[in-house]
Amino acid sequence: MKENREREVGASVSGGPTTPGAASVRRGWFRRLYDWVLSWAERPQGPAALGGLAFVESSFFPIPPDPLLIALCLGAPKRALWFATICSVASAVGGIAGYALGWGVWALVRDFFFAYVPGVTPEAFERVRVLYDRWDFWAIFVAGFTPIPYKVFTLSAGVFQISFPVFVVASLISRSARFFLVAGLIYVFGPGIQGFIDRHFDRLVWLFFFLLVAGFLVIEYVL
Repeated sequence: MKENREREVGASVSGGPTTPGAASVRRGWFRRLYDWVLSWAERPQGPAALGGLAFVESSFFPIPPDPLLIALCLGAPKRALWFATICSVASAVGGIAGYALGWGVWALVRDFFFAYVPGVTPEAFERVRVLYDRWDFWAIFVAGFTPIPYKVFTLSAGVFQISFPVFVVASLISRSARFFLVAGLIYVFGPGIQGFIDRHFDRLVWLFFFLLVAGFLVIEYVL
């Protein structure tokens, strides 16, 4: 039962249909990496592993913390909000570490990141730079809350010297909202909500984001 739960959680976050080539890669090292991450859900060190995963994912690790967060919450629904707190704080602190890498030593490490870290490319940095020119807070917020690779924005925020307080506030709010959304559903509805999360994880995130933006717009222009 636990193995089935872990496989379902991993599949829900890793994505939908892929080409045969991509599927073979997933069955290789990426699939094994997912399985290793999820294996921590059955260990006493699971919460510590969740914090470590959330920290490193914010700057270079390819696996998001969501699969392990979901697995831990399903195993202990009454502790779901505590797991979300660990994940949120560790992810925000990891984002600060990514910012520091970009701000302080990017010239030394950029070749490694561009070559080996998925999603981190010169083209992605250029697109993010354009976003930062107009919407620094919202660019970071959207990246922190949605499935967009957050690490690209943490590193580039340091490279382009985005306001540090703006970066920290946007990261804390967005990462907390993302992880508490999932943990809150499990806390309220219990393990029975798993199938719904499996099928609609990305849709839930985007829907909540649009509702949040709509709320800000109402406050700004209507009230």
